[in-house]
Amino acid sequence: TLCPCSKAISRYGAHNQRGVVTVQVRSQNIFWIEDLISLVESSASSELYSLLKREDEKAVTERAYENPVFVEDLVRNVALKLNATTDVTWYKVEAENYESIHNHNAYACIEKG
Repeated sequence: TLCPCSKAISRYGAHNQRGVVTVQVRSQNIFWIEDLISLVESSASSELYSLLKREDEKAVTERAYENPVFVEDLVRNVALKLNATTDVTWYKVEAENYESIHNHNAYACIEKG
């Protein structure tokens, strides 16, 4: 994710955090893991890519810059999308960002059902 605070105070860029999102879901029907991954990635500042060409890296970085989210925003975004899925009866969403410039990590969790 891209830090909204960092973006707000700088004209030259913002710092990013690597993070891990853990989602547990109970659903009345099959919930495909690929759909869950897509749901989570679309809730963050940018999607993940294992390999990028330099010009693609620029586009991904710019997209993240235009979509900064705190770790709390990330779990809320995932929760909103899960709430819109009528088959989901329970979920727990956890996210931890490994801060790149602070000496602490950021953590958020939301559970419903």
